[in-house]
Amino acid sequence: MALQAPENQDAMHKISEEFQRHTDGLRTFFDNFAPRRGLWREKNITYYRELEREYRFIIPQGSRVLELGCATGDLLAAVEPSLGLGVDLSPEMIRLAREKFPHLRFECGCAEDFATGGETFDVIILSDLLAYSYDILGLFMAIRPLCHERTRIVINYYSRLWQPLYGLLEALGRKADLPIHNWVTTDDVNNFLALAGYEVVHHAPRIMLPVGIPLVSEIINRFASRLPVLGSFCFTNFLVARLPAPLQDKKPSVSVVCPCRNEAGNIPEIVRRLPDMGAATELIFVEGHSTDDTHSQCLAARDKHPEKDISVLRQTGKGKADAVHLGFSRAKGDVLMILDADMTVPPEDLPVFYETLVSGRAEFVNGSRLVYTMEKKAMRFLNLLGNKFFSLAFSYLLEQPIKDTLCGTKVFTRQDYQRIMETRRYFGEFDPFGDFELLFGAAKLKLLIRDLPVRYRERTYGTTQISRFRHGLILLRMSVVALARLRFH
Repeated sequence: MALQAPENQDAMHKISEEFQRHTDGLRTFFDNFAPRRGLWREKNITYYRELEREYRFIIPQGSRVLELGCATGDLLAAVEPSLGLGVDLSPEMIRLAREKFPHLRFECGCAEDFATGGETFDVIILSDLLAYSYDILGLFMAIRPLCHERTRIVINYYSRLWQPLYGLLEALGRKADLPIHNWVTTDDVNNFLALAGYEVVHHAPRIMLPVGIPLVSEIINRFASRLPVLGSFCFTNFLVARLPAPLQDKKPSVSVVCPCRNEAGNIPEIVRRLPDMGAATELIFVEGHSTDDTHSQCLAARDKHPEKDISVLRQTGKGKADAVHLGFSRAKGDVLMILDADMTVPPEDLPVFYETLVSGRAEFVNGSRLVYTMEKKAMRFLNLLGNKFFSLAFSYLLEQPIKDTLCGTKVFTRQDYQRIMETRRYFGEFDPFGDFELLFGAAKLKLLIRDLPVRYRERTYGTTQISRFRHGLILLRMSVVALARLRFH
């Protein structure tokens, strides 16, 4: 119900009566509208298909999904949940939903005070619901008990810019005369979510042309609407939010994977300087085709420190991505970390990454070398320009701010790493570095990515293995893949 708690009982009773009148009015309207909803859906099929496309992109197939304000259940069915529960105020809508989709669950209820007896969901959908809510803040508070620590709240709501045109669409018979009560802006929704304790992970305007014009609607909705500035004119906005929560295990164990090729001089220092973290810290060296004695140095460090949990693996494949995947496949820890063996990011920085993740302030912690002043020879000038270009490009592509895409230090949970690896089927295996497929996968899953600034040090041993031009072309190719698969999907 509504969150307000006035001291005057008469005022409280009046609020309750207003809420009940509001609810009764909506129920009556949608009960009467239910028999005609299928016809209106077909008349506006472009809009509904675009909604379903975006929701299928955001929600992993097989998730446990709750939709509040589900109407006749078409959107819920479209995302193919492993468990799908639809809730609607209208008994007639629920009756039709049960007939259409008998494999899903449907219940009649009010979104502002719906309860499931302790059941939680991976995703909660609020599609076009905020326009009818009596108390948006109360709605967001009411669904908190339905969330676990990885739940995503996925919302779409009409753009305020379209309010004058909405009446025109109704007059032209392109939109049903619905009892819309609220026209909220993105700032309004962000504020309601913040007041209810949520954090916004992702926001994107979508569907610039909600009516069907052959070929034209497809081009405009799929391409033009995703461009800077033009997206401001879209008909609806999508927003993904989460409840920040510390990891349930407050001292999870850690696995640090250290890919190393021709880094013999750094191995003893890595072992000496790596801090203990969490319940246990495991260090995994993955040596890859070195021409110096890196492998023997790894073995010597392991044998010299039997008190530490150190493993040494050798690559049969090539590239850093292959080394990271091999290391993570053998890792035992709950939290997974990547530490480059060049030590340009010091091992002593890792506890801050650990605390950022475990506290719930981020779900994917990405090191950023582009905030603090670097040591003079830490990064060549052209490399610095390239990093800044790709940071702007990837912030646009991922729709989350990313300042440094190529810092090797990245931290996340084992559970999320496994989910990210499942997205490789969507993007393809094309990344020799490993940094980008991790970022792409995290963005696809709508994990909260946070940059953690680090001080980037000059190498004390060896030389960089990055080719500015050859690898730059690979990065451009990966950017095109991200453009197609994340933006223009």
